[in-house]
Amino acid sequence: MLDSAEEPLVRVRDLKMHFPIYKGLMKRQVGAVKAVDGISFDIFEGETLGLVGESGCGKSTVGRCVLRLYDILSGSVVLDGQEIADLNGPDLRAKRPEMQMIFQDPQACLNPRMTVGSIISEPLFEHKKMTKEERRSKVAELMDAVGLARRFADRYPHEFSGGQRQRIGIARALALNPKFIVCDEPIAALDVSIQAQVVNLLEDLQDKLGLTYLFISHDLSMVRHLADRVAVMYLGRFVELAPSETLYTNPQHPYTQALLSAVPHPDPAQAGGVDRIILKGDVPSPAAPPTGCTFHTRCPRAIDICKKDAPEWRQIGDGHFGACHLID
Repeated sequence: MLDSAEEPLVRVRDLKMHFPIYKGLMKRQVGAVKAVDGISFDIFEGETLGLVGESGCGKSTVGRCVLRLYDILSGSVVLDGQEIADLNGPDLRAKRPEMQMIFQDPQACLNPRMTVGSIISEPLFEHKKMTKEERRSKVAELMDAVGLARRFADRYPHEFSGGQRQRIGIARALALNPKFIVCDEPIAALDVSIQAQVVNLLEDLQDKLGLTYLFISHDLSMVRHLADRVAVMYLGRFVELAPSETLYTNPQHPYTQALLSAVPHPDPAQAGGVDRIILKGDVPSPAAPPTGCTFHTRCPRAIDICKKDAPEWRQIGDGHFGACHLID
């Protein structure tokens, strides 16, 4: 994916994840939802790869596949030099501490019957041989790291605001000192005033701990601020991947151009100079994606070859990749 002598921390090749569709009394398989349909990318140690796209395009599925929360259909997932796509049982469990996830809904992902201290210490109890005092000390350190007062350890999730609950989720993800964290829209369920605080916290933790992120989000402005590189996804496939500034200043794929044209401008006086690209029609079903380029049914520049042949994923610039027949 990149011309670099550095070995990536995460290397994904031709990843596919299809969910079967069953019908009838005999539960016969009649098709499959192609949530992820053959994508490849690298994430290097200490960097943040942003992943953007419309709802239902497969972003969250990618994150769960990379962490092996799903048994993937095919492809290769290498984490820190070890192939994990085919790991199971004790071998996969032994790899879990190196990879963690921050979930979208901070209320749904926290057990309402457990105290904050118990929630944060649960990974330590499962994966580390520590005394009760050692776990309590570690929980206090983690609460300090995410900006929560230690006295809150005996409280329950419902006693906290959305931003505080997300900090609890972040502390739990950090408990086992992971190398790689998937942030699955961690700010989507938060108030705008709280979103910046959580993003700043993630940046600070990355600087202090050398963390590597896959940051999944709808918020293109926040991704530009946080990510080193950005991948754009449509209907289970990547359409473009580039360094953040390159993608935002010189998008090549028509879908990327349409997404970026919809980003609100902070200065209303300058917003009038941006040509909005309105995509017609609805996103096709991932159970029956179009032939050729999956975007051709909505693309304002589609030509005949787009309907017949799927575009090749290729390098179009320095660290810039895309899949489009119209890109020179």
